[in-house]
Amino acid sequence: MRTDKERIQEMVPPGAIIVIKLGSSLLTSDANELDMGRLETITRQVVELKRKNYKVVLVSSGAIACGMQRLGYTERPRNIVESSTAAAIGQALLMHNYEQIFRRDNYGTAQILLTYDGLQDRGRYLNARNTMLSLLEKETIIPIVNENDAVVNDEIKFGDNDKLSSLVATLIDAHLLIILSDVDGVYDAQGKVIETISEIDSSILEIAGGTAKKTTVGGMITKIEAAKITTNAGIPMVIANGNDPSGLLRVLAGERAGTWFVPRPDKMPGKKRWIAFSCKHCGKIIVDAGARKALCEKGGSLLAIGVTGLEGEFDFGDLVIICDESRREIARGLTNYSSAELAQVKGVRTPDIEKILGYKSYDEVIHRDNLVVLQ
Repeated sequence: MRTDKERIQEMVPPGAIIVIKLGSSLLTSDANELDMGRLETITRQVVELKRKNYKVVLVSSGAIACGMQRLGYTERPRNIVESSTAAAIGQALLMHNYEQIFRRDNYGTAQILLTYDGLQDRGRYLNARNTMLSLLEKETIIPIVNENDAVVNDEIKFGDNDKLSSLVATLIDAHLLIILSDVDGVYDAQGKVIETISEIDSSILEIAGGTAKKTTVGGMITKIEAAKITTNAGIPMVIANGNDPSGLLRVLAGERAGTWFVPRPDKMPGKKRWIAFSCKHCGKIIVDAGARKALCEKGGSLLAIGVTGLEGEFDFGDLVIICDESRREIARGLTNYSSAELAQVKGVRTPDIEKILGYKSYDEVIHRDNLVVLQ
């Protein structure tokens, strides 16, 4: 049986891409100000990882906290305008601090601000991917990613940087996502850290809670949701304590540090990662038990005869969610028919599509090459 160290070295060898997420709860002090001591402790470990030839991307919260500090706020703004204002002020301060710290070790930084709607567009998604991969080839540059809080609204927000970090990991085909928090990992009902989670089931979701800290959003539940994305993409994830002065190094050394989430054995191809994880507001297609079996067990395409219902509006080529008759999401894919067309041909045999519409663009509503099964 392989040791933890051997397992880590196999999954995350030198030269591997590591995404590290730093949350506001970790980067802010009890006075709701940026904790420079903690920031320097973490960046010192990042430098060490760079010297070991790892390629590192930081997904860093803290912009709104920095803005709050400059504006004299004691609580996180409750409306989108004040939140965006604090982010606009704080992002420059946050990046300045990173640049100053990394410059001491002759490293520079690159700022990347993302929005959810930007990743939903395939062209912009690929451009973001190519830019980040190019930056990772620059040995002395450390990319730092954050949500573009100054321009987003509730409709196009990621919601939290845990989810953002998981999408960044899938975007650049990372070897590992490490979420640094202010706790040691996921705790069981007895208060003991769960060292390894192989399946995210209802029992894991039940023990996750929220957060009460005034500068943060999310909590353990958002980290679990991030783990669902990364592990489904075939990428391992760790939740570790960022207060540990050597926590990052311990994780990469294969020591017992935090909670490990075991990924699916096969890594999902790039296009299918985009299909699976980059759609926030999608239409829905409801399918019967036969279609569910064809998709989930036989690896088939979705045909019109298996469609029982629709929700929302969508056009040809849009990302849609596929649900079973109990409305549970089972897959996502790119549709060959609009919602208006599908409303006319749902439940009919493939040869009858042309009789009803007057044309038949495709035999499949969603071809299996453009479909990702999530259950």
